[in-house]
Amino acid sequence: MTTDQGRPGEQAGEQAREGAGGRAGGTGRTDVDRAFLDNATYRSLGEQQLSEREERFEKVRRTTGLVLAPLVTIVFLLLPVGLEDQQHTLAAVLLGVIVLWVTEPVPIPVGGFIGIAAIVMLGVVSADEALVPFGSSTVFTFIGAFILAQAMLKHGLARRFAMFVLNLRGVGSSTVRVVVAFGAITCLLSAFVSNTATVAMLLPTAIGILAVIAKLLQSRGEVAEDFDPLRLRVGAALMLMLAYGASVGGLLTPVGSPPNLIGRGLIEEATGERISFLDWVLMALPICALMFVALAVVILLLNRPETRRLEGVADYVREEKAALGRFSVAERNTLIAFAVTVTLWVLPGVVALVTGTESSTYETVSGRLDEGIVAILGASLLFLLPTKWEEREFTLRWSDAAKIDWGTVVLFGTGIVFGSLLESTGLAETLGTGASDLLGLSSVLLITVFAVVLAIIVSETTSNTASAAVVVPIIIPIAMAADVNPLVPALAATFAASFGFMLPVSTPQNAIVYGSGTVPITTMIRTGVSFDVLGAVLIVLVVPVMAAAVGLV
Repeated sequence: MTTDQGRPGEQAGEQAREGAGGRAGGTGRTDVDRAFLDNATYRSLGEQQLSEREERFEKVRRTTGLVLAPLVTIVFLLLPVGLEDQQHTLAAVLLGVIVLWVTEPVPIPVGGFIGIAAIVMLGVVSADEALVPFGSSTVFTFIGAFILAQAMLKHGLARRFAMFVLNLRGVGSSTVRVVVAFGAITCLLSAFVSNTATVAMLLPTAIGILAVIAKLLQSRGEVAEDFDPLRLRVGAALMLMLAYGASVGGLLTPVGSPPNLIGRGLIEEATGERISFLDWVLMALPICALMFVALAVVILLLNRPETRRLEGVADYVREEKAALGRFSVAERNTLIAFAVTVTLWVLPGVVALVTGTESSTYETVSGRLDEGIVAILGASLLFLLPTKWEEREFTLRWSDAAKIDWGTVVLFGTGIVFGSLLESTGLAETLGTGASDLLGLSSVLLITVFAVVLAIIVSETTSNTASAAVVVPIIIPIAMAADVNPLVPALAATFAASFGFMLPVSTPQNAIVYGSGTVPITTMIRTGVSFDVLGAVLIVLVVPVMAAAVGLV
């Protein structure tokens, strides 16, 4: 904000310090650790430190949304689009909600609430039907993972993990190498652990790394004393690499992401062509490698870190390790809870490697060790493992847990609601088949391009699992009707279903990193659109080649 004396940013800086970290010792110096512990996904203009140009843009964007969202909804409702009434109303409301999510005239979770109220009041579904998806396992994964992350941040375990990553040979001296190395770790883990679980387990480490970088910038005078550490470009790059890297790595194996299992099952059922674990890996490996390179280039070009060199990081890490000292009881307890959670998250993937995904053992283990149940079990351990038994003091208090970003939980819950309605009302199928008929698709290439575009569009407004479940069954009959082998288009749709990088509701990974408070919605949209386009091109070009190379077609 501009003060009466004409100094831009002073009031905003003051409020940002209070809202995103507060002052340290009354000097106006940002407390970096507190900023990340008390982060928020949605902050008003007064809670951020913005330049005059950024502030003008934000005012226009948010004010436009107040008018545009209801206008888009009403106009679409009045258009004779030829949809059934239920589908027509749902599409109109969803368009309005997307406008609210993109322009942020109200907090993003509130935009979702407005949409839920609208679909019930306009008669799309009953209140009970609309709210059922809030009981989704994914919602509980968020709650458990965020509580674990809160404990890791509070007790310093996240900082220890961050020091380990920064201490890797050749990594800690460059912000670019830190971002790329962290992305590579994420990719590798997500090939065998669910994408959501991977991001949840690595989020505290990412925040710890960012806090270290922010302190280095602060100590070297490369940022203002009262800077906002939640608005660093290197933070956005690191968090987006975490979210998008998990989606890319999840493509590598059939068990890496739920859409892979859904797509593979539907393809085998329709074509009789069995895709083995090895065939899938051989086909997906070059796709994942190329996509990771593209991802690193896009993220680092669009979110250039404030500094490339992290000089003195070795000395800083050494000093920080000395200051941390030995593991405290609280840290050990947090590590136990985290280790139990990760072990149970990884176990289904290990069973799949040993027995195969078709075995009854895998079905039993994966069904009982649902990632949402595992997450809340791990979080519950924090309230059972004591730090001072005589005083009945445990590792985490409920007041600590209550500080998690409930807005992200609400946001993804509303995203699941709209995703389930796209499927249950038949709107996704109507749009898919209608577009196919209109375009007159008749060749493998055209159907594959259509499959990829449709899967990405659907996955932007619903979970990637729902996207695969909706799009692949649409693509297979379209290909068969055109007398085309459906394997390549269906595989392309399966891979593309794991995309959707624009919005927090597109994938659980996006929602988790958005919950860190370090990735503005405009940054996620700009980077996500770029990678959507690059990824779509890579899938269209590489999937047919690799499917032929491994003998699937």
